[in-house]
Amino acid sequence: MKAFIINKYTKRALEIADVPTPVVGNNDVLIEVYSAGVNLLDSKVKKGEFKLILPYKLPMILGHDVAGIITEVGKNVKKFKVGDKVYSRPADYHVGTFAEYIAINEKDVAFKPKNISMNEAASIPLVALTAWQALVERVDLKKGQKVFIQAGSGGVGTVAIQLAKYLGALVATTASDKSFEFLKNLGADVLIDYKTHDFEHILKDYDVVVNSQDQKTLEKSLNILKPDGKIISISGPPTHEFAKEMGLPWYIRMITTLLSFSTRSKAEKKQVKFSFLFMRAEGSQLQEITNLIEAEVIKPVVDKVFVFEQTNDALQYVESGRAKGKVVIQIKSEK
Repeated sequence: MKAFIINKYTKRALEIADVPTPVVGNNDVLIEVYSAGVNLLDSKVKKGEFKLILPYKLPMILGHDVAGIITEVGKNVKKFKVGDKVYSRPADYHVGTFAEYIAINEKDVAFKPKNISMNEAASIPLVALTAWQALVERVDLKKGQKVFIQAGSGGVGTVAIQLAKYLGALVATTASDKSFEFLKNLGADVLIDYKTHDFEHILKDYDVVVNSQDQKTLEKSLNILKPDGKIISISGPPTHEFAKEMGLPWYIRMITTLLSFSTRSKAEKKQVKFSFLFMRAEGSQLQEITNLIEAEVIKPVVDKVFVFEQTNDALQYVESGRAKGKVVIQIKSEK
């Protein structure tokens, strides 16, 4: 099969290669890939930015989001059958959706929402699971609470705004003023133009912050939270708790303790709770998200679709930071 691979960590373009079709394990489903979502995570993995916490064996196929049709099932698979339309964020160390086929453990797979296309479905898993694990699992966001979701027009932001609104929260976000109308339609209540205003001087007594920006923005976000407020960072710094959950060696745990020390100390002084979130694959949660999409609570936001041969162009476009919502690669056309 054809796939886009890296042989070593690099800033250069991905290589297209002929590789064996994946072997299907007893608990796996083989998915013929119709569409693959593109994430900044793909770029960071390619460049080796996560090699300490995600030490992949190279060469590897990139790609963390998939929508497609099952063509083979392992002998222990109970939930799915050949011909099912599904989508998934494969588990770490089992990624590789920039390819014609991928084998994924059935526990990480969900049925594709019936009311959206393959391209739209491929845009959902990683960002929606990130939003779900931050707002539902980690902070249990309640009706009437106030949440600040940074970078509202990004992949995570567009889904997190819709999910937070569904949960009954008041939602604030940052974006350029060109995106205001679009974000208002998604459910944002407070819109701040990051080019002309500082959110730190506008927002006050918030219950939750979802941080996706740099360290400076993270530290300013501590100031807008009420006592016992919670800040969930999806952009770092990683913590000892995260390293422990990932089963990383003791020296990596020590490094993460040092990296997050300043942030944790400042959060403690402000009497707020800081945690780092590196989303995980979870088919059962993705099925909950399917239900919300079919109920039209959450609508996919796709900025651009590239064909398979343009995979490097798609990755460059994501790296540019200009995308509004998600970028998708179409490997095979729907009939």
